[in-house]
Amino acid sequence: MKAFGHTRATRIDETDALVELDIPTPEPGPRDVVVEISAVSVNPVDTKLRSVAPPERQVRVLGYDAVGRVVATGGQVRGFRAGDRVFYAGSSLRQGSNARFQAVDERLIALAPESLTDAEAAALPLTALTAWELLFDRLGLRAGEMENPDALLIVGGAGGVGSILTQIARRLTGLQVIATASRPETVEWCKSMGAHHVIDHRRPLDQELARIGIPHVRYVAGLTATGQHKDAIVRALAPQGALAMIDDPGEFDIMPFKRKSLSVHWEYMFARPVFETPDMAVQGRILGQVASLIDAGLLRTTLHQVIGPITLENLRKAHELMESGKGVGKAVLAGF
Repeated sequence: MKAFGHTRATRIDETDALVELDIPTPEPGPRDVVVEISAVSVNPVDTKLRSVAPPERQVRVLGYDAVGRVVATGGQVRGFRAGDRVFYAGSSLRQGSNARFQAVDERLIALAPESLTDAEAAALPLTALTAWELLFDRLGLRAGEMENPDALLIVGGAGGVGSILTQIARRLTGLQVIATASRPETVEWCKSMGAHHVIDHRRPLDQELARIGIPHVRYVAGLTATGQHKDAIVRALAPQGALAMIDDPGEFDIMPFKRKSLSVHWEYMFARPVFETPDMAVQGRILGQVASLIDAGLLRTTLHQVIGPITLENLRKAHELMESGKGVGKAVLAGF
């Protein structure tokens, strides 16, 4: 089958950064379904893994967001059958979705939202899982608990995770949601996603919060440049507040968080599938809840751009856009 991936660690400007592959069509394991892919999106994990060599004498198929239809199921699969339209983010340890067919564990998938096109649905799985886990598993908030006087600061509100996190926090918690953005188009995007306020992350975050009359927040979601903003985050957080981050700040000294008794959390959406935790099936259930909320009109897709069909050239464009840091929402590729 046709697939796209890499055979060595590369930069996106190298001619073989991504290559077209001809690999066997996957067979389902006992708990797997095989999905015929119809749409995918690109996330930071795709570009990060592209810069790391795959195991010796192997190729790595990238892609960790997908929508498609089930064409085969393993012997122990009970929740899905051939013809089901599903969406998921999968596991970083397995071959990805930039292929005609992909095998994925049934515990990680859900029926795709009926009200969305394939492209609209492909924008959501990885970022929705990340946002949901960050809010409700890491920060300990409760979905549907609307009596909450506190505030959440989302650093990097216009990206894929920030876009859906803003919506989930606005719709499912009583938090006052403050997003950061720096360009007119990203400010407007954050507002359209439901942010109560948008502040400029080119300036000290605590000063920007003071400017809008919010001296402290209880929660911060560090989605990008967390290390750069660390000191301002410490100043902005109320005593006994919490920071949850998803980016890679390198060295990160948490000692300044001690005096205020602040908690620091990491959110890595692939932790459950990589370690096959006993609660791995929670991810499929989360996606099912997200699909229901979308079909009920409470959440919306974060799709901003359909680059085109799933081709080598378009995947390269998507990686370049991701690495530019100028993307808004999610970019998707649809159809072979």
